[in-house]
Amino acid sequence: MTHYRHRKFNTKDTYPEQKLDNDLAQAVVARGRMVFLRGQCPQDLDTAQNINSHDPVEQTHKVMQNIRQLLEECGGSMDHLCKVVVYLTDVRHREAVYRTMGEYIKGVHPVSTGVVVTALARPDWLVEIDGTAVIPD
Repeated sequence: MTHYRHRKFNTKDTYPEQKLDNDLAQAVVARGRMVFLRGQCPQDLDTAQNINSHDPVEQTHKVMQNIRQLLEECGGSMDHLCKVVVYLTDVRHREAVYRTMGEYIKGVHPVSTGVVVTALARPDWLVEIDGTAVIPD
C-alpha cells in the first residue's frame, strides 16, 4: 500500500442496511506530490460533452473513469487517492453512487465525505466527485 491508511473499514460494516462495499479509512498519512482534482462530472474530459445518461450508476462510472484517467496522466494511480468528496443531488442515489465508486477504490481506503446539494453546474448531473491524491516521492 502506497500510503498509511489509519483505521481502515468497509462500509458494509458501517452501513449494513445500505448494502455498500467501499474500502475507506478514517485518516490517510501520505508524503509526496499532491494532486488536487477538480470535481469530476459525467462528461468527456476532452470535449466537455455530457454522457447521454440520467442513470446515477452510469454517471458515476464516467466520473470515476475521469478520476482514474487524470491521476494516470499526472503520473499516479488510484492507489495514490487519499480523499474523495461526493456531491449528490438526490440522497436516494447514494447507494448506487457509492456502490459504483466502490468498484474503483477497492483496496485503496481513501477518506470520504458525502454531501447532498440542491444542484450541480449542469441540470443533468446527478453526481460530482472531487479527489486529492499524493504521488509518493
